[in-house]
This record gives sequence, structure tokens and C-alpha cells, in this order.
Amino acid sequence: MHPIKQALISVSDKTGVVELATQLTALGVGLLSTGGTAKLLREAGLAVTEVSDYTGFPEMLDGRVKTLHPKVHGGLLARRDLPEHMQALAHHGIGTIDLLVVNLYPFAQTVSRLDCTLSDAIENIDIGGPAMLRAAAKNHGGVAVVVDPADYRQVLAEIHDHGSVNDATRFELARKVFAHTAQYDGAIANYLGGINSDGSHDPYPQTLTLQFERLQPMRYGENPHQSAAFYRDRDPSAGALANYRQLQGKELSYNNVADADAAWECAKTFESVACVIVKHANPCGVAVGADTLEAYGKALATDPTSAFGGIIAFNHPIDGPTAALVAKQFVEVVIAPAFDDAARQVFAAKQNVRVLEIPLARNSNRIDLKRVGAGLLVQSPDERNLERAELKVVTRLAPSESQLSDLLFAWRVAKFVKSNAIVFCAAGQTLGVGAGQMSRIDSARIASIKAGHAGLTLAGSVVASDAFFPFRDGLDVVADAGAVAVIQPGGSVRDDEVIAAANERGVAMVFTGVRHFRH
Repeated sequence: MHPIKQALISVSDKTGVVELATQLTALGVGLLSTGGTAKLLREAGLAVTEVSDYTGFPEMLDGRVKTLHPKVHGGLLARRDLPEHMQALAHHGIGTIDLLVVNLYPFAQTVSRLDCTLSDAIENIDIGGPAMLRAAAKNHGGVAVVVDPADYRQVLAEIHDHGSVNDATRFELARKVFAHTAQYDGAIANYLGGINSDGSHDPYPQTLTLQFERLQPMRYGENPHQSAAFYRDRDPSAGALANYRQLQGKELSYNNVADADAAWECAKTFESVACVIVKHANPCGVAVGADTLEAYGKALATDPTSAFGGIIAFNHPIDGPTAALVAKQFVEVVIAPAFDDAARQVFAAKQNVRVLEIPLARNSNRIDLKRVGAGLLVQSPDERNLERAELKVVTRLAPSESQLSDLLFAWRVAKFVKSNAIVFCAAGQTLGVGAGQMSRIDSARIASIKAGHAGLTLAGSVVASDAFFPFRDGLDVVADAGAVAVIQPGGSVRDDEVIAAANERGVAMVFTGVRHFRH
């Protein structure tokens, strides 16, 4: 390990930098710095050499050129194990820079401002910072490079104990740097690539650069012969599944994650206390209730057979009585914003149950992605939730207030059911779910059959269809099953035929003007 004798510190994010520099000074490390960082350290009473004094060349072009100098990059790039490199440094009077602490101009934060101009964005493209970071990371055998204030503590501890930073830590820090500069350059490419010739901004840039960090490798993928890993957005949305904290249980599998996401996204869309049970990415039971115990009981009643080995998500903290009821079933994953001590004690007796705690936030991913052969489909998330005032009654009979509440509940559930989707509901509870059929009428029949198998009556129920009924036959099937009100997008060339059928059958129907395909 090479000793740390000289550090160059130049940071935009100054979190913890004074403490870092103070401790480095106490450890006998000389400090080089630039601009605002140097001023801050001097004000803290620390001895700092300005880079311009060190190089003998002043900052110029409004600070655009200050570290792009052989005395800086030579000190970073020289290999300590090559005598000819060290002789070259000695010949030119260049000292080694053994520790580089740099973070970059806040480009992403700048362009996220509504008032950001192209000029603002350009001025926040860092040049010298990435160049130094990449140089130091390339030469991590001789240079420790730090881009994240969270790493200050470990680096200081190793210098204190050994006078240097160990090789394994240097390598991890270098990997972090290259990921960071890639993300930084990607953000620039995405922003500039989304500017049209007229100056307007396109949300879908010419070249799309994404970056995710690996949360965990997985034993296998969707099937045992497939390999897999779980990655998280480098800037995850609050309340996203990838922000989970696992309290207990076996390691999550690929299918656990996929199903857990479907359950959690559905659960958090409800304002009332809700429970969602998912099997193979489809809700098989959803309900709202006065508390989690009632919501779970109603959700389970929809389809207890499919719920076996399912994923259960709540949008409200779980208590002991709810946990005790859930624990009677075979369940793979339980998700909630929190679990009280009694609930944790109940699940502790079921060691294989994966218990996930996720902060409740109702925002979604910024974009939805779907991989296709040699390509990627990108779209905005389906975040549209309807209000009563947006519904258009198209039949002679209007839904009652309670039916309207159930129609809106059914509509929210249908958004998370694979197309073609048909959902029967009553009293804040799903009664039958038909999902993923090639024919909408078959989805309607399956939903009715499932309700029958669960011993639930559809008499007086309401129905949601994620897309329009193309013919009256689908309407007739749900009416035959006992539905008295229907919510659907409308927009078919045969809308008049379907409306006439509803009037004939005495069924109230509302149009949303919104479709919720989910493939």
C-alpha cells in the first residue's frame, strides 16, 4: 500500500469536507484545493495550497481551466511501481497526489429546476472533475479516490490505522467512481438529447442512458435454468419496492420481486386501508376495510385457492391480530409500511415468510420500461385515477352512491389486472377477477366462475372492464352473472349497441374515457 502524503480536495457537495480535511491534516496529509473548497478550509483554520499556486498557472476562463495541468494529472496518473514514471515526476518536479476527493457540479439538480436554461445546464457540465476522477480511478493502485461523502469515514479510519488505504478499498472506490461518472455523463446525454431544434424539451431523448445498481444476485430467474439479479434505480422513487427493508425470511426470488411489485403498486393507490393479494402478477383478491384485519379477511375471501402461496400487501401498518390471521395461510411475502412488535413476533415463528417494510409514498417510477428484441419500449407510468365527476353516465339508469364507490374501487383494481381484465366487486371487495384472456368475454366468464368457486354471489355486484366491450355479448355475460352496474372506457364503434343492451337489462353504466391495458 502506498502512503497517503498529499490529498487534492475539490467538492461541490461540501458535506463533511471540513471534518475530513481537519482529520487528514492531523494525520500529516498535505492539502491541495481549489476555489470555494479552498476558501472554506482556510476559514476553518486549515493550511491549504491552492492548485493554481501548486501548478504555477492561474485559474482562467472563469474557472473552466484550473486542474487540467500536468502537475495535477501527472501526480494522479504516475504508476508508483514503475521507476520510469517516478523518475519522470522527479525530473519535472511533480509530486504524487495520493488521495483525490472530488464530487461534481450539480448537473442533474440544475436541469431538474423548472427555470433551468440551456446556458445554465451547459455551465454545470463539469470537465476537470471527471477528468481527475477517471485518472485517479484508473490509477487506483497508487491513488485512493473518493466521490461520495459517505466513504470519508472508512478512508480516514484506514489512513489512521495504516497510513494508507488498502487495496480492496481502493478498488471499490474506483468502481464507484466509474459508475458515478457514467451516470453523470448519461444525465448530460439524456438532457441534451431531449432538446428539440425549436428549443422545446422531449421527454424521450435521442439516446436514452439508464443506470441501476445491483441490490442482490438471485439464485435463478423466472425459471431455474435462467440466471438473474435485482437492480435498483440509482435515484429510486420514494415508496418504490426497491426501497424495501427485509425484516425476516428467505432471500427474495425473481418471481417474488415481480409479484411483490404488482401487489405493492396496487395497494398504495388506495387512500382507505387496503389489502392486495397477488398471484402470478395478478390481483386475486383486493379489499378495503375499517382496519387491516377486515381488509385482509375480505381480500382472502375473493379467491382463497389462488391466495395460497401468494404475495400480500397492505397500505397500512400491520398489527398482531392481522399478522396472526395472515400466518394461518401459506404466504410467500408480506408487505406493509410498518409492523408492530406483536406482528413481528407472530411472523418470527414463520421463519421462511419474507416480511418487507416499505415507506408508503404514492408516487410511481418516472418511466415504465419493457424489453423487446434488440430494443426497449419506454412510456410514462399509468398513474391516472378517476374522480366521480369525471364519470359519464350513458344509460337511463344511473348508479347509486354506493355503486359509484364500488365502481371506482373496481376501476382501480382493474388497472392492475392483466388485459383483458374483468373485475366484479361489491362493498369494497373483489368478488371475481378474470385476467389475461385473449377474449374479453372469456375474462368475464372466468371471473364469474371464480366467484362461484369461492362461494360468493355476484347478485347486485358492479363490474369494471379495463377496455371497452366490443360487442354486447360481454355485457350480457356480466348481467347474467348478477352485475347491476358497469364501468368501462367506452369508445367502441358499437357503443350504442352495448348501451342499448345495458338499458334492456336494467344495468347502469358509466364511461371513463380512459383505458387501462396492462400487458
